Amino acid sequence: MRRLTPLLFALALLAPAQGLRAGDADPVVVELFTSQACPACPAAEAYLRELAGRGDVVALEYHIDYYDYSGWKDPFGKPDFTERWHAYAQALGARYEYTPLMVVGGAAHAVGSEREDVEQHIRQRQIAATQHPQITLSIVDGAAVVTIDGAGPAENFDVLLATYDRRHETKVTAGENRGKTLINANVVRDFRRIAQWSGEPVTARIPLDRTAGDGGCAVLLQRAGGGPILAAETVRF
Repeated sequence: MRRLTPLLFALALLAPAQGLRAGDADPVVVELFTSQACPACPAAEAYLRELAGRGDVVALEYHIDYYDYSGWKDPFGKPDFTERWHAYAQALGARYEYTPLMVVGGAAHAVGSEREDVEQHIRQRQIAATQHPQITLSIVDGAAVVTIDGAGPAENFDVLLATYDRRHETKVTAGENRGKTLINANVVRDFRRIAQWSGEPVTARIPLDRTAGDGGCAVLLQRAGGGPILAAETVRF
């Protein structure tokens, strides 16, 4: 992930927690990497819209700028999202970089329109879920307040914050999707690391007044440098 401009936030230690949250009831993070210039992507985007309505999934849609040369510039594409796409393809051992790429729990990938494969990965992540600290996320006075309460593995994790728009309809006038009206859900507009976590309970307050995204935000606790997502939470605006 590209290094971003530091974000002003408060970080404070909390009192040690006694328990862990059971993983089998937690939502699984499903990340779709797509582009409005990709002719194979609308089917995966329709599937992500369904996933976004499920309580057992945190669904996020990242638009990459890789295809902007092909005649249509995706208005939601960002180089940082393209870098995350590249990093996942390498870390997960994909034979090549492709779209629509769906990454499940930071640990498995599938073609985003192959529903059976994605659903199987979701079930596997639910079964394999381990105990982890409880994450809470709330919006207070225009800021996202994140708490991580409890112990965890003896590893370093990144605390990542994504803000997203709930829905967009775009009439594409050029490129391979010319003439189509594309509908996108949970479109990530801002994505950044807000802290690192190595086992100690913490809280962080992140002002959202200058952050793009009118649909909601999600916090991910992911192994540092990329890898499995230990826990996640989301809240809608």
